[in-house]
Amino acid sequence: MRYFIEISYNGKNYHGWQVQPDAASVQEVLEKSLSTLLRKEIKITGAGRTDTGVHAKQLFAHFDTEPLADASVLQFRLNSLLPKDISVKNILEVNEEAHARFDAVEREYKYVINLEKDPFSIDLAYFIYQQPSVALMNQAAKILLDYNDFQCFSRSRTDVKTYYCNINKASWEEVDQQLIFTIAADRFLRNMVRAIVGTLLEIGFEKITLEDFHNILKSRDRSKAGASAPAQGLFLTRVRYPNNIFINEPINESLGQ
Repeated sequence: MRYFIEISYNGKNYHGWQVQPDAASVQEVLEKSLSTLLRKEIKITGAGRTDTGVHAKQLFAHFDTEPLADASVLQFRLNSLLPKDISVKNILEVNEEAHARFDAVEREYKYVINLEKDPFSIDLAYFIYQQPSVALMNQAAKILLDYNDFQCFSRSRTDVKTYYCNINKASWEEVDQQLIFTIAADRFLRNMVRAIVGTLLEIGFEKITLEDFHNILKSRDRSKAGASAPAQGLFLTRVRYPNNIFINEPINESLGQ
């Protein structure tokens, strides 16, 4: 049987999602725990790859094993075995062709910026000393929806075949001395959201203009965009799938389309 596992994690102690040869990753820790409990080698495939230090409030991965008598028992045992910074929220039976990465129809990220010093969120937000113009940043965020080639925000060394993404949401809001950027698309390139945030901040601080932003997007040149915002402020917050991949078709907006 194929199962989707829904997890959340604090990425501070991990070199991203994907297994690394000489560094701890979320995928490695989860695979080892599943293999221990199911008493055989388990490989998992995630919905995407978060970078070093990036967090996830919701990420899905799939794995194959013999039918589970009670998935909730495995969920409980995993949460008992996993470190405190990784949590299993659900284990769901899906059809045998379901794929955590390729079947995802939308991914949503949020980037959190603190406008005042907060010792309790050092690892969960990016603190800036001056307030940028939210109005200007929102004007620029709307421009993103008019483009679909985002090579200018992608790492130069990457194995992707296309830099096309369909962004359907991008906006800033100010809440309780925090600036929160929300962006949703069918897919994202590596480092893309942090590069977008860094560039939007340059607009907010009036270091570059909206016309400059258009030119950056058209250039397809990473060196023309702003520096990437720090990893600790970034969260993968939601991954959406079509309901028909789930055996029991869960009625849950966080899972279904």
